[in-house]
Amino acid sequence: MSADIQRDILIVGAGAAGMYAAISAARNGASVLLVDKSIIGRGGATVMAQMTVAAAIGSQTDDHWSVHLEDTLKSGRNLCDPTLARVLCQEAPERIREMDAWNVGWARENGLIRQVTAPGHRQPRCVYVDFLNTGPAVSGTLRKQVIQSSGVDRLSGVTIIELKHQDQRVCGAIGIEIDTGRRVSIAAKSVILAAGGLTRLFDRNSASLNMGGDAYALALQAGADLIDMEFVQFFPIGHLAPRLVGMDPIMWDPFRYKLGGRLLNGQRQEFAENYGLSDSGTYSAPRDEASFAILREVASGRGSPAGGAYLSFEHIPETQLRSAFGPVIDRLKNNGIDLCTAPVEVAPIAHYHMGGIRVNEQMQTNIEGLYAAGEAVGGANGANRLSGNAISEAFVFGERAGRFAAHYRDGEFLWREEWSNTQAADLNDHRDPVNPCTLGRVLTELQKTLWEDVGLVRNGTGLTKALNRIRHLRDEVAQLYVPADDGYIPCLREWHDLGASLLVAETIALGALTRTESRGAHQRSDYENTDPDQEHHLVIGLQHRTPRITGSVAVQ
Repeated sequence: MSADIQRDILIVGAGAAGMYAAISAARNGASVLLVDKSIIGRGGATVMAQMTVAAAIGSQTDDHWSVHLEDTLKSGRNLCDPTLARVLCQEAPERIREMDAWNVGWARENGLIRQVTAPGHRQPRCVYVDFLNTGPAVSGTLRKQVIQSSGVDRLSGVTIIELKHQDQRVCGAIGIEIDTGRRVSIAAKSVILAAGGLTRLFDRNSASLNMGGDAYALALQAGADLIDMEFVQFFPIGHLAPRLVGMDPIMWDPFRYKLGGRLLNGQRQEFAENYGLSDSGTYSAPRDEASFAILREVASGRGSPAGGAYLSFEHIPETQLRSAFGPVIDRLKNNGIDLCTAPVEVAPIAHYHMGGIRVNEQMQTNIEGLYAAGEAVGGANGANRLSGNAISEAFVFGERAGRFAAHYRDGEFLWREEWSNTQAADLNDHRDPVNPCTLGRVLTELQKTLWEDVGLVRNGTGLTKALNRIRHLRDEVAQLYVPADDGYIPCLREWHDLGASLLVAETIALGALTRTESRGAHQRSDYENTDPDQEHHLVIGLQHRTPRITGSVAVQ
């Protein structure tokens, strides 16, 4: 055994899902290494989240997890994995109460945890931390618990580039220190992938820089299955104009459903109900339907000047705005945005991925010892995620992944010595050296390709074009090598990241081309109707380094 580090469980990604998994695994007796590209608990999607967390805790109304489940299944357009969706809804209240016991600071009213209604929910079941602080509060609370967990070691600034496996069992991973380029080998009895989603791959997105699909690529290359990769959620009211600096582009969601912001076209008319949506003043329209309504208004020449829609709070008194969002109102004014006197412009933006790694209810993949949690998991949300379910999913799936991975840890470490000695960049042969400008150009082209041809509305011609272009870019990047410079290897992380992103992008386009119907977030102009015969999940595996549709799984 010559791995640099040896732990029972390696967790890749340290957002809410990864940190909860670490806490859960440690309290079940496992030794844990929690690894992240960023600083532990400060990177990824969770810390950016400003909105609500859905759970049927029944604090202020008579609610039950089964009703939450019904809303989740309906939002998913008959494509949710019912087992995963049930686990999510049934266990979310326990996780919310545990976070409350850890003093996360859920907003309260008359001593009870306050709950509000979000799009797609029949009950006010979404909890939050005041003044758009939900994500930072969640991250900070979990970070404290991780620090206090004696069985958890933390490793920031390391990107995992490869999982090692033997006899269909994961044995550990190879990573790279971002600052030095030094190679790190990690032996583990099980691995949990919790590195988030992929929406950075789209030109307009709400993602952090490290949301490039790492978890999906690592799983795929290790032999695990992916599922539902065609379903990318576009948040309907992402900020468009005027310029917004240092604030989340999807911040308008809680503003709208708490205060009743009016969604208007370029002629200052409410329009959602023209598309069969009951939305006026309530913000009750599901995200996919609201996105397509805005898109159709713009296509009909009734968009706002920047190419979206207006979101207006001009009818809301400033005292009410300040009561709900406090210091955020002044931050907006510092950006030149006065909600009392003028609307903002909004438009759909890539926000979340419903697809991901295929797991069972114990969060285990088809590869022994390999687990997934949070947004890395596919199937639970079907064709359209219900608002508020993302952080609940991170809590629930993270806790389960850590618990079941800890129970699995019996047995020997299977690390092979030669894995520790393989060089990280041993490609100095006939290939061309990496140029940072080339990597930047390819990423920009990838983002543009996905936005234009694999975005909100798709068709066979555009998807075929995108698939061919992505494959060409993959070949181009594969012909590069990363030369060392006095022991340091510039661009090594970016090269690996881009290769992973291109691989994952191919799975999105492949799934979208194969699904010849419109369902939820997947809309095709050449197949406008939902096809009952396609009420199944598409499964993607890797064959000869190329993603392939390997089967389909009917919804039970």
